[in-house]
Amino acid sequence: MNWNIPNILTAGRIVLIPVLVLVYYLNFPSNHLIATVIFIVAGITDWLDGYLARRWNQQSSFGAFLDPVADKLMVATALLLLATDPMVLSSVFSRILFALATMVIIGREIVVSALREWMAELGLRATVAVNIVGKLKTVLQFTSISLLLFREPLFGISAFKAGELMLYVAAALTLWSMIVYLRAAWATLTKE
Repeated sequence: MNWNIPNILTAGRIVLIPVLVLVYYLNFPSNHLIATVIFIVAGITDWLDGYLARRWNQQSSFGAFLDPVADKLMVATALLLLATDPMVLSSVFSRILFALATMVIIGREIVVSALREWMAELGLRATVAVNIVGKLKTVLQFTSISLLLFREPLFGISAFKAGELMLYVAAALTLWSMIVYLRAAWATLTKE
């Protein structure tokens, strides 16, 4: 295992997960601001570790494995924090909708990860390579979760409401991207 800077940044994202949980639940002034900053730093290091690994030619099997794991753990943790916080959503309908969006996002990650692993075993990993819909979904998820964690108004607009709306759009894109991946692999999946 090579502990280069990209891999250290990736591992750092995993280390930030319990810090995010602790800061989110501690009741002190600005805890939501700090939780938001932690999540944004994790998102920036996600981009930065990949950029540096390519730029410095430091790509590794360990990094290729750990990077998506770190991302999925951070997103799932943030969504679970929000979905289980009784102070976040006021109505039963909004709690149900939020829980469904969270289930779609986390469920898609499990399905697509399993699909990619299975296709890789068959030597067909490129069939389910990341596409533009997946990248757009990731940007929307990152932005929406950041706004949801922040909660405070931005420029007179409710950051939470904007984040909630973006999360539902991200969940729709998440579902769409899963369908795109499944369709790409469908012939292989259904072959006898």
